[in-house]
Amino acid sequence: MLEYFTSLNDHNLPYPDTVHPIVVHFVIAMVLFSFFCDVVGYFTGKSSLFEVSWWNMLVATVAIFVAIAFGQFEAGLAQPYSLAKSVLNLHTLIGWSLSGIITALTAWRYVIRARNPQKVPIYYLGAGLFLTLIVGLQVYLGDELVWVYGLHTVPVVEAVKDGLLR
Repeated sequence: MLEYFTSLNDHNLPYPDTVHPIVVHFVIAMVLFSFFCDVVGYFTGKSSLFEVSWWNMLVATVAIFVAIAFGQFEAGLAQPYSLAKSVLNLHTLIGWSLSGIITALTAWRYVIRARNPQKVPIYYLGAGLFLTLIVGLQVYLGDELVWVYGLHTVPVVEAVKDGLLR
């Protein structure tokens, strides 16, 4: 049983495939949907959308720390070669920054909701737009790590093990 957890498969992972992208897609969807609900609620006056937005941000705040935990673990096992290291480091830095930004916006949203759940200030929407842009950059970098540099794909893992990529 212990061998199963300590041995790595052909993706260089102790489990069948990467978990980080699965969890992080929940965060992406919740943050973007939260911003969408706030914008539509702001312009249509449908305050029930603000409640949907709040709960999405709250769950996204919890989920981003799960995504970061899996991301750090899997990045440690990725054995990134020199070309991929700078992208992985920037992706990691932005990921940790996003955890702080999302947590801060959720705290701000909590205060807004406690004071008046029927309105969202335009400044919060601006911050939501900023968050959306950073999430977009993070998605781009994550896609680059998988689709360009092939981290945790079988051919790249084999090339690194054979010393073809450094």
